[in-house]
Amino acid sequence: MDHITDPIDCRLLDEFQRDFPITDHPFEVLGAALGLDEAEVIDRLTRMRATGRITRVGATIAPGAVSASTLAAVAAPEEQLEEIAALIDSEPGVNHNYQREDTWNLWFVATGPDRVHVNDTLARIARRTGLRVLDLRLVRPFNVDLGFRMSGNSRNVPGPRKVDRSAMRDGDRALLQALSSGLELVAEPYTALARSMNRSTPEVLARIKALHDAGIISRLGVIVRHRALGWSANAMVVWDMPASQIDTAGPALAAHPGVTLCYERNPVEDVWPYRLYSMIHARSRSEAQEVLSGAVALPELAGARHKVLFSTRCFKQTGALIQPKEAAA
Repeated sequence: MDHITDPIDCRLLDEFQRDFPITDHPFEVLGAALGLDEAEVIDRLTRMRATGRITRVGATIAPGAVSASTLAAVAAPEEQLEEIAALIDSEPGVNHNYQREDTWNLWFVATGPDRVHVNDTLARIARRTGLRVLDLRLVRPFNVDLGFRMSGNSRNVPGPRKVDRSAMRDGDRALLQALSSGLELVAEPYTALARSMNRSTPEVLARIKALHDAGIISRLGVIVRHRALGWSANAMVVWDMPASQIDTAGPALAAHPGVTLCYERNPVEDVWPYRLYSMIHARSRSEAQEVLSGAVALPELAGARHKVLFSTRCFKQTGALIQPKEAAA
């Protein structure tokens, strides 16, 4: 798909990827900002969801705040790639699955309510595919607030937020799972959500606000499908450096223009030495290479060997699994 050309759609995607209103009629608030009525905002978002430009209006949850996740990879034989990708996709805990240009060619995120659930998912994938699964656990994030500007290169990405896990209350996991799956595109989405959970709207609004204030909800808003919006040259760049260098390299790389995600992960001895990960989402390979050239020149990354893995296909992109399906039902 091409770039968004409608200026109202462009603003709708630009301005509401985070800080979505936590109020009875949130789409009315968006409409007031855009000069539209509530129904037209809902119609536009419904259309963009149907055409694959957005995945949902909902929440992303801070990594490790209430659930477990890991980045994982397998080296699938070319002739079995689609079959193995489908098998990985069939796991409810897998919420992202991409083909990348490397021997380790399928990269996915396994999520679940706890580490045991994630371990079970990885073990099942290893058993069913007969392949080794790299388990690349998060050590710390430097920037995980993925957002895309439709109207230029500048990003309005806030600094890292502190996460206060003590804000969690009974019933919050189910609420976070529902928000991660996406709100209904109706005039009163929080009321619809509250009704589906047999809870009152004021209580649900209060809990969402508390979870957002606590940083457990890292972002509440329109979740775009970046490839469909023209950000099709997406590269994961991994960096091999001593753990001691990451204290300075991580923040410098996260702040570099064009780097959309940055985090430290545990390496796998003798197989995968890379500790620092970054994502570059660009509109062309040359644009991505330009961003990378600037990153390579950063003094904080001096001497670090790197590897570039462009993604070639997206097999799956959904919200995280926060609680088991049977518990969520």
